[in-house]
Amino acid sequence: MSLSEDERAPAEVVLAGLGSFKAEHSLELHTPFIARIMGSQPFKLVPIMVGALSTEAEARYGALLGHYLDDPSNLFIISSDFCHWGRRFSYTFYDKTKGPIWKSVQWLDELGMRIIEKGDPEAFAEYQREYRNTICGRHPIGVLLNMLHHCATKFSVAFNSYDQSSHCEELTDSSVSYAAATVTAV
Repeated sequence: MSLSEDERAPAEVVLAGLGSFKAEHSLELHTPFIARIMGSQPFKLVPIMVGALSTEAEARYGALLGHYLDDPSNLFIISSDFCHWGRRFSYTFYDKTKGPIWKSVQWLDELGMRIIEKGDPEAFAEYQREYRNTICGRHPIGVLLNMLHHCATKFSVAFNSYDQSSHCEELTDSSVSYAAATVTAV
């Protein structure tokens, strides 16, 4: 996969230099795993870093990239953690009806995960507007959900792992949630 001139043409597509993403570390974390899985098989890696986007831009990128999902030789890895909870993250949403703080965080994350599994970009955007969950990769996830709407192949999304760095009990606690999902052609 490589972007054609037409796909680079939209004003939103910025081919940035390496310095633009100095603090970004997801590519460095994933590359060794990708290399291990690919083994000696040659492959081309096309990093697409997605920054802060409007829902309209997420939809445009989804339309631009969606057809690449139809080619089974392409693999997309969308990297994100989930809720960053605690004062140090400036996010302390807590629904006491869910039990301890960590259960409220789990409920919030699972609500987002169910919406992602439905593949509905508008519902995910609405979830983000309502709860402002501190999902770092919310924009790449939004692009992916829009890509699913702009490809001929039908896919299912399923989360298969979820955890929190700690179980928050007090307002002074903090945690980061992690989830893993697979997108599979059906």
